Amino acid sequence: MDTRKQFLKKIGSGAAALTAGAFFNPLKSQQLQEELNSYSGTAQEIAINEDFWSTVQQAFTVDRSLINLNNGGVSPSPEFVQAAMKKHLDFSNQAPVYNMWRILEPRREGVRQRLAKNFGVDTEEIAITRNASESLQICQFGFDLKAGDEVLTTDQDYPRMINTFKQRERREGIKLNQISIPVPAEDDTEIVRRFEEAITPNTKLILMCHIINLTGQILPVKKVVQMARKKGIPVIVDGAHAYAHFEFNHADLDCDYYTTSLHKWLFAPHGTGMLYVRKNKIKDLWPLMAAAESQDNDVRKFEEIGTHPAANFLAIGEALTFHEGIGSARKEARLKYLNDLWIDELVDGDKVVLHTSRNPKYACGIATVQIKGLEPNELNGTLWRDYRIITTPINHAQFQGIRVTPNVYTTLEEIDRFIGAMKDQVKKV
Repeated sequence: MDTRKQFLKKIGSGAAALTAGAFFNPLKSQQLQEELNSYSGTAQEIAINEDFWSTVQQAFTVDRSLINLNNGGVSPSPEFVQAAMKKHLDFSNQAPVYNMWRILEPRREGVRQRLAKNFGVDTEEIAITRNASESLQICQFGFDLKAGDEVLTTDQDYPRMINTFKQRERREGIKLNQISIPVPAEDDTEIVRRFEEAITPNTKLILMCHIINLTGQILPVKKVVQMARKKGIPVIVDGAHAYAHFEFNHADLDCDYYTTSLHKWLFAPHGTGMLYVRKNKIKDLWPLMAAAESQDNDVRKFEEIGTHPAANFLAIGEALTFHEGIGSARKEARLKYLNDLWIDELVDGDKVVLHTSRNPKYACGIATVQIKGLEPNELNGTLWRDYRIITTPINHAQFQGIRVTPNVYTTLEEIDRFIGAMKDQVKKV
């Protein structure tokens, strides 16, 4: 029988083994960035350089016994992002009321500064949230609306956001109007026209996606925003799937309200998001949770959510470093390249139909494909059951299919296996 001393020694050894792999090593992160920066060439040249992407892939701890092609929902974080979060969490738990609140929480300001710089806005216009849904609902509930006021969006917006306005319909008597848009949509003028023609004298607010989650459709945000601004109508932009997905910044959008999740394409810890509100609009937007009147003009009023971990938010910094090391243009080119590989092999316009634009202006790393004769849920289930491939079934009144979203850690061999699995299914119809 072990003595108490021997028992404690075993526990200590086990704990050391468990934490060793998760120990945050800033040198490893720095070495990775230096290696990525050593590659030269255009974004298109880097997109097909497998040595570069092999380096990127090794930063992740993903399970290679399956193929995850649903990165639109939530993405894994690189190992050193996970380790940074664990480091901050361990430090917090040593004395939460001091370490978490007094030491770590103030460091959020450094992350805020970096997010603002990356997005091209003022630091005092960025709030760090838990996800795009929270950011969006701050805006959706934050505007004063009365019975009879109308809100305009599309019938392809995210269900939770549509339900948010439907709740305001039931509770306050506002009216939600939804327009349809082409699938795919490749005419900016037509999109703007559909929004504009749906505006009535009672329209007080517009919600639009930057990228539609169902198909990966990129919409002309700036043109819709500027049209609506002339009519005095604010536009909330749902950028859940856009930020850090492809190259853009705020100047390309000119919006007053922008929302996103950081645990998708930025690879930040799960449960992290961002809200942008133009500085002169902050005062008139109510926070989701109550804040003091003294905070009326402070973007931090949108972060009043009670006790929360500092670790998740601080590790956003490591995710930003990783993203900037890859480069947004190179990431965009790689994601388009990966999708083009399987689209070129599979889509024939007959049995296999693509519901996403091939024009790089209107799509990037998200695409929705349909095998005619196969229900999306059936195809999605078969891919998982027989091939261990994760996709997302899409069922909409206008279209059906599975959504495919590879990522920077996806290998060419995994894309090839997906192509083979899909070809097997095409033969059955």
